[in-house]
Amino acid sequence: MNKAAAPKQKKKKIFILDTNVILHDSSCLYQFQENDVVVPMPVLEELDRFKKGSQTLNFHAREFLRALDSMSGEPIFAEGVRIGPDKGKLMIRLDQEFDPQIEINFTSTNIDHHILNVAFCLAKEQPKKEVVLVTKDVNLRMKAKAIGLMAEDYTTDHVKDISNLYAGYRFEENVSEKLINELYQKPYEIEIDRVKMKKKPLPNEYIIMRNGKKSVLTRYDPFTLKLRKVNKLLAAGIAPRNAEQTFALDALMNPKIELVTMTGKAGTGKTLLALAAGIANKKNYRQIFMARPVVPLSNKDIGFLPGDIQEKLDPYMQPLFDNLGVIRNSYFESDMKHAKTKSLLEEESLVISPLAYIRGRSLVNIFFIVDEAQNLTPLEVKTIITRAGENTKLVFTGDIFQIDHPYLDTYSNGLSYLIDKMQGQKLYTHINLEKGERSELADLASDLL
Repeated sequence: MNKAAAPKQKKKKIFILDTNVILHDSSCLYQFQENDVVVPMPVLEELDRFKKGSQTLNFHAREFLRALDSMSGEPIFAEGVRIGPDKGKLMIRLDQEFDPQIEINFTSTNIDHHILNVAFCLAKEQPKKEVVLVTKDVNLRMKAKAIGLMAEDYTTDHVKDISNLYAGYRFEENVSEKLINELYQKPYEIEIDRVKMKKKPLPNEYIIMRNGKKSVLTRYDPFTLKLRKVNKLLAAGIAPRNAEQTFALDALMNPKIELVTMTGKAGTGKTLLALAAGIANKKNYRQIFMARPVVPLSNKDIGFLPGDIQEKLDPYMQPLFDNLGVIRNSYFESDMKHAKTKSLLEEESLVISPLAYIRGRSLVNIFFIVDEAQNLTPLEVKTIITRAGENTKLVFTGDIFQIDHPYLDTYSNGLSYLIDKMQGQKLYTHINLEKGERSELADLASDLL
């Protein structure tokens, strides 16, 4: 009788980390299971330049260097030190002379090429092991593959299937006409068990219930286990123009829903609705904070722009001020609300600022809107949410298909990650706005160009 074949052991790998991976996630060392991790010395040199400052990447640089210091010793430059139980080893690899194949193709003045050289030399020394360069820089991955070196993105916090990302609402066809009529009568709600559905709705999921020409907009209330009729609300003079905007404004105005995300292309009304809801609910909060991350064009630092700090930041903040102007102009100039909306900035009841400038402020009793949230990393989003104090509502808006950050994409940005992880929570609602409310020309350009 033949003995059963022993299970094939998984081949251990050696992962070489690029600087951008560490600046994206300082805990990346612990994400490679039993495989070994190598940090090239040029990466440490780069981290040294990032360790001072208040930005998230500065935090990551400091945290990683502290973790490295806690486990360092002579072996870290030789056979390596154990990262943790059931983990591989960590090694620091010194810089070395360029391999002839690297030297003939790449300049030595680029620090990325030094990291590439370390990985290439290690792969030649360890032919029986898989050596993989991990970098969020797509250009460096292409260079690595061009010289026969394995390279991949850091995908620990990636959303697996963006095509099935939670939309926040769905349709239910052929609903009993009797139930639809009942929802139009007091108390404007019915028990969820009375509606036959393809699948049970998630907490705070919106459902468009239809039967022929009759329809009703509803939300599943996770606290009462009932479907409640959603009414069109008016917020600071702004009225929703379609079902999606009606859902969004309902969530924004609901004090029980403490976290709201809204996605959609430009012109769908994400930022305007969020700001209008904040102003309409101002009496319930100490302040309205409206912020967005500053991602300069061509990934240049804002320091190269002329003028003082305010002049440098104004172009990035202007879209937020434009939305405030739309709300103000929804009232006649003779209306007291027109003047009151104008005075919000002067009284600092409304603060519009780059996100970096709001970090560190107390997030207690605040209506906090984070615009362009697709340009945040998952950890940056987590940091903001975990700092929320009592009676604070958080709203994240953005377009996950329009990302300006050099090392983020549709799968790895913080907004996609937040939607994927938070769906099904009682304090959370998401709405994907699909219908644009700008001109027909603007919609055509957004779809085709």
